Amino acid sequence: MKNIFQGLLLSLVLVSCGPTSEKAPEKPQKDTQTQETDPNYDPEAKLAEMGVTLNTPSAPVANYVNAVRTGNLIFLAGKGPKMDDGEYITGKVGADLSIEEGYEAARITALNQLAVLKAELGNLNKVKRVVKVLGMVNAAPDFVDHPKVINGFSDLMVEVFGARGKHARAAVGMGSLPTNIAVEIEMIVEVE
Repeated sequence: MKNIFQGLLLSLVLVSCGPTSEKAPEKPQKDTQTQETDPNYDPEAKLAEMGVTLNTPSAPVANYVNAVRTGNLIFLAGKGPKMDDGEYITGKVGADLSIEEGYEAARITALNQLAVLKAELGNLNKVKRVVKVLGMVNAAPDFVDHPKVINGFSDLMVEVFGARGKHARAAVGMGSLPTNIAVEIEMIVEVE
């Protein structure tokens, strides 16, 4: 047994001391997802072209803030589909609301989040990337098309920010949401 162990040990030593091949230093990975951005990037101009004027963001309804910045990331608290008249789109998608109405609620929520972001940054041109979106749908128990609803939010982000608006995302159903709002969406944004 001692001879077998010594043989194995000698083999390991020989292998570890054997010839080594020099590897070329690894090149840093290029972020191809943000390389396809438009050199004329101007989300403020895009919103104006769309005829969109962002409202003043609504104040938080509890003990939290609309946004927290840490380093070059801004974490935006969940917002809902508050319309220009101050009312929210409410109801369960799949029971009270259609997919199309849910999509519109998510789109309105996107505008509300852009208002928060602009209030935080002063100018949306400082957005480098929409990183992550969590979309929550107030859904009927048998509803399964949550992504089609949250597309309203995602489509607007890409429309405004171009390639920089493409993000990682989760779209999930909830048994209820505060004050029966149709959707609640939060996001993480990388900024200059």
